[in-house]
Amino acid sequence: MTVRAPLVVGFDLDLTLIDTAAGFRQVLEVLGDELGVDFPVEEMTARLGPPLDHLLAPYLLPEQVAPAGDRFRALYPDHAITTVPALPGAHEAFEAVRAHGGRVLVVTGKYTPNAQLHLDHLGLASDHLEGWVWGVGKAEVLRREGALAYVGDHVHDVEGARAADVLSVSVLTGGCTREELVAAGTDVVLDDLLAFPDWLDTQLATRSA
Repeated sequence: MTVRAPLVVGFDLDLTLIDTAAGFRQVLEVLGDELGVDFPVEEMTARLGPPLDHLLAPYLLPEQVAPAGDRFRALYPDHAITTVPALPGAHEAFEAVRAHGGRVLVVTGKYTPNAQLHLDHLGLASDHLEGWVWGVGKAEVLRREGALAYVGDHVHDVEGARAADVLSVSVLTGGCTREELVAAGTDVVLDDLLAFPDWLDTQLATRSA
C-alpha cells in the first residue's frame, strides 16, 4: 500500500467521533412509548453498530420494522442532537489530518441528514459525508475517495477497511473489545482518538522514510 496524494482519512461516526448512546436511548424510549413496545433500551444501546432495522427487528412484527425505522429517524433530530457530545480527541483527529494537508471523510451507517446535524452541531467539518453505508459497503466509498485509512470502533468498521484495502484503525470507545477488533483484522488499536494525531504523524513519517 502507498500513501495517496492528498492524504485522505475516513472516520466512522457513532462511538468513534460522537457518543451517541444517550441520544439513541432517548429516541428508543420515545419510539417505544408511541408503539407500545417495551424495548430493552440498555441492552440495545450497549453495543451500537448494527443497522437500526437489525436492532428493532427482534421486538417488532416484520411489517412494523421499516415504518418504525422511519419514525425513529423522524424523531431523532428533536431528541438526539443537542444531547450527544463529541468524543475526546474528535476535533483533534480532524485537525491532525488537515495539518498534513489531508481530507476528512465521515462514512457512517447513520441516516445522512441526521449525521450532518451532528457534525454541524459539534463543529466537526468533514470534506465528505457518506451515510447509509454499513460494513463492507463502506469499502466502495473509501476506494472512490482514495482513503489511506478508516477509523472506527466496531468489527464491521474493520471489515469495511479490509474490503477497501486501506489501513484499519480501531478505537476502544465503542462496544467492541481489543481482542474482538484484533481478531477481525484491524491494523492498530488506540484507546481513543486522543492517540490518533501521534499515530498519524508516526505512520506518515515511516512511510516517507
